[in-house]
Amino acid sequence: MKLHDTLSGLVLLVLALLIGWNASSFPEVPGQQIGPAVFPKALAGLLALCAALLILRGRQANSGQTWVQLGAWLQSPLHRRNFLITLACLIFYVMASEFLGFLLCSVAILSAMFYALSVQPTRILPLAIGVTLLIHTLFYKGLRVPLPWGVLSPIQW
Repeated sequence: MKLHDTLSGLVLLVLALLIGWNASSFPEVPGQQIGPAVFPKALAGLLALCAALLILRGRQANSGQTWVQLGAWLQSPLHRRNFLITLACLIFYVMASEFLGFLLCSVAILSAMFYALSVQPTRILPLAIGVTLLIHTLFYKGLRVPLPWGVLSPIQW
């Protein structure tokens, strides 16, 4: 899918304005000239500048281009199916992760995705469990991201 540069610029401009508006609510640090809002506001300003350049470029160069040009992958039933499976897996994780926990949700999601991608059936569950444990270890132990335990909370390590 390809978006017209003007449309992309408008989306980025709205994002820059939201970032700047949110950063303006950050508290000031007494005794310091540079507070927590300085860098997000600076990045929002740079993003707004890039957005303005995209909008200008889109209005000049691509006047004949359609606003949204759908990609060829939308014609393929396999690609559409995989896209919908990925979307369903994300929604499942958002809805079920607090109750089931990261470990169970991740194994279920990876198993569904591996099955959809025609991974050999005898390898699906070992791969899903191994990748889940690797991701959990990296995020929970290495990066100290509090992943939900859900029904497995009595066995936290």
